[in-house]
Amino acid sequence: MKYHAYELAHAFVHPMRMTAQALRYQLEFPFNPMSATPVAKSFAAALHVFERLTARYGKPDWEIEETKIHGLPVAVEPETVLQKPFCDLVHFKRDESVIGPRYDPKVLIVAPMSGHYATLLRGTVQAMLPEHDVYITDWIDARDVPLFEGPFDLDDYIDYVIEFVRYLGTGTNVIAVCQPAVPALAATAVMAAEDDPFQPTTLTLMGGPIDTRRNPTVVNKLAEEKPLSWFEQNVISHVPFPNQGVMRRVYPGFIQLTGFMTMNLDRHRKAHWDLFDNLVKGDCDSVEQHQKFYDEYLAVMDLPAEFYLQTVKTVFQEHLLPDGRMMHRGIPVDCAAIRNTALITIEGERDDICGLGQTEAAQDLCVNVPIDERYHYVQPGVGHYGVFNGTRWRTEIQPRIREMIRTIAFKRLTGDKGSALGLPYHALQPEREEMIDWKEAHDNANGPLKNGSAAAE
Repeated sequence: MKYHAYELAHAFVHPMRMTAQALRYQLEFPFNPMSATPVAKSFAAALHVFERLTARYGKPDWEIEETKIHGLPVAVEPETVLQKPFCDLVHFKRDESVIGPRYDPKVLIVAPMSGHYATLLRGTVQAMLPEHDVYITDWIDARDVPLFEGPFDLDDYIDYVIEFVRYLGTGTNVIAVCQPAVPALAATAVMAAEDDPFQPTTLTLMGGPIDTRRNPTVVNKLAEEKPLSWFEQNVISHVPFPNQGVMRRVYPGFIQLTGFMTMNLDRHRKAHWDLFDNLVKGDCDSVEQHQKFYDEYLAVMDLPAEFYLQTVKTVFQEHLLPDGRMMHRGIPVDCAAIRNTALITIEGERDDICGLGQTEAAQDLCVNVPIDERYHYVQPGVGHYGVFNGTRWRTEIQPRIREMIRTIAFKRLTGDKGSALGLPYHALQPEREEMIDWKEAHDNANGPLKNGSAAAE
């Protein structure tokens, strides 16, 4: 009923949006003598804000047309190289006619299936493109997947990651952003236990909920306080007609978006007041920046109910992976089996989605990864989004990942398993960052961290 009410509300508001749009066009018409008056500008700005607040936002485009390699502009074309019912594997193909064939490390970015489209990682892709052969998981809106394709749960997610890694072959470097940290780590463990020849060379986990008992956030506490039956009864709906996935049980994207926005409601309210003021003032740059962000932020997708409920139970309620009780297709997931995949964990100092120490927990689980192939870093001054987007991502986090990937690639190429190679902070500074104990960070939760954190356990 929630989904039907949501669709009915949009249908009810649609004529109002069209009327508001027509009025705004009249007020902004250049030959309208009233268009330059403060009253007309204010009225037009209010109508503009109303249109945006009541609009439906579809999947954004990648908008990645070129990158720069050695200072030369190189055309980039996103192409789907593998199609699955719930996900496409997208390759960002660089034009070799400009710089010739390149043999850069292959990178598989595992995008989260958590309500937003993979295009949310546009900045992540752009930063990796100049020196890496980039692929990404482009998850499909569950409401567009016909019911005959069957269910999709956490085990299927892990299977998809394994299949994509095998498709890319040896030397693949996996980067899991946020929610897929758990399935990516589990997939690596499964491949390691099978002694799979295509095990990832490196695994980077960024802001992921490996162990949500460490510094639990509001999101973690909500998931733990409510029984699974509450989620099934209150947030799961059937996709209505005429969507392709009609009658499929899903966790609707609009419910997830509501949760995201209520966490920072004052900030979003202020952002839209600022939009109104900037429209009245004619500050086009600020208006464009606002629209670019919210066009992405307000574009949400539905999740398969099986995947959502299993994730809540496995990751947030029972903590099966950190406790060593997680199963995949009836087989235990043993992170200690990982020996040939280097591990990088990244966290943000101000992350209000995944608290400090939650991603670092992977370091405690992967006890058989060599000491010089493990690296943990806490980025000062950034929240959850800043871990994989923005200036700090481009200038401080991505260079560390880049250096770690190349360090491990060199080690594998030379076949030298005895020598310990330097960790990636050497690329940015001569001395190692201050090591941060997540327990101390929890005890001093009201005080900011002073520096980043790097630790090879």
